[in-house]
Amino acid sequence: MVPKQLSPTVVLNKATQGTRLANYLIDAVVFYILIFFLGVFLGILSAIGIEAPLRFFMYLDEIPAFDYLFSSILYFIYIFSIEYLTKGKSIGKFITKTQVVSIDGTMPTQKDFLIRNISRLVPFDGFSFLIGNDGWHDSWSDTRVVNWEKYKADSILKQELDELGKNPN
Repeated sequence: MVPKQLSPTVVLNKATQGTRLANYLIDAVVFYILIFFLGVFLGILSAIGIEAPLRFFMYLDEIPAFDYLFSSILYFIYIFSIEYLTKGKSIGKFITKTQVVSIDGTMPTQKDFLIRNISRLVPFDGFSFLIGNDGWHDSWSDTRVVNWEKYKADSILKQELDELGKNPN
């Protein structure tokens, strides 16, 4: 397999760390809202006599570190599903008009999204932006987050210039 080459268009249009932080915060708020509604749903089930699911989660909550592990797995499922199904956009990315692309400018594969989002489970992944321009989940999956509108415009311009250079007339 030929390694992907870093596209200058991707580099020029990378989202800022502030935008990336906004993406994360928005996605975290949406995730916690979904968890809240899951709790409400479990409460309703318990109120109508179906107590097993709520009891199960209450039992698991007593296990040290389970809460972190379980919420991390749920977050992985949430963010992987939404990024994969929307071809690189989470709720935060929709709002900030950013998108995940492969470093060569192509659409990431399912495997890329899987690696990207499993990498988020690594402790301190969120701090990896402080020691480099790209987070571990970007580097390990050969993906980047770009400002989508600028990236699209620059990609079209590059394609038109490439076509112009090929035209013999």
